[in-house]
Amino acid sequence: MSAYHTWMRYFTPSPVHHRLGLVCLGVGLQHGLLPSVGPRTLDHHVAVVVTAGSGWFQDADGRRTTLTAPTLIWLTPGRPHHYGADPGTGWDECFVDFTGPATATYTELGYIEPDRPVVPLSDAAQVRTAVGRIARAARRGNPLLEVETGAAVHELLVALRRARADMAPDGDPVLQALARDAFQPLSVAEHAARHGMTPAELRSAVRRGAGCSPKDYLLGIRLGRAKELLAATELPVAAVARRVGYDDPAYFSRLFTRRVGTAPVRFRDQQGRAVPGGWSDKIPDPDDPPMLHVG
Repeated sequence: MSAYHTWMRYFTPSPVHHRLGLVCLGVGLQHGLLPSVGPRTLDHHVAVVVTAGSGWFQDADGRRTTLTAPTLIWLTPGRPHHYGADPGTGWDECFVDFTGPATATYTELGYIEPDRPVVPLSDAAQVRTAVGRIARAARRGNPLLEVETGAAVHELLVALRRARADMAPDGDPVLQALARDAFQPLSVAEHAARHGMTPAELRSAVRRGAGCSPKDYLLGIRLGRAKELLAATELPVAAVARRVGYDDPAYFSRLFTRRVGTAPVRFRDQQGRAVPGGWSDKIPDPDDPPMLHVG
């Protein structure tokens, strides 16, 4: 008889937990000469991560793909699938079932890829850590079960995105360059020209890497820095605007108010901790956070 080992737990979160946006429906760890799965169709999402061994995946059109660990298999609602481990050697896998309205947003951002069911991974260590958090939270009698496992699914989706083999360890170089130049008063077309790309090529690269447009990616960085300057310094709003790439302070104020929901001056009143007399005499450096000391 073929030998394999299976451990799994399944959960039924309440309607209140579903309103959190993302809930975990189950978690499992398996290894050995596992039987094949399907053909079948599910009504929820499953991330199957093969951490050792090899096998195959067959999509709805009958196309079969050979896969080798570490690899992610995306099982998404309404899409038929069929997969299995190599019958001679088996594989090691972990899986997490999940659902909720946040899955639509994660799909839009490119974290979940229904059209790319097999995703090679560069490393599965962080993924295993996230699955391990779910498995530990699954202990019987845990009063925080649904919230704790749901939070860990968010972690899992981030870990899976970072572990994709088509992403550099330090992130997408195009995104790094955009972040570095974000505070210069450049248009999207000018940013694209700096990288020898057309605006359309830059949009595709940023959408693939960050799940948004170049304009929104740059805006997020600029407004984040503007908030830090408003909260941690006494620079006038016009000076803050120039520091983050806007020559027109009135335009900056309108943009800040529309996106943040409050005017720059009011944000400063609410959040401000002026540097003089404070614990630091420096503007916060995103790349050099202070260490938190545990007493």
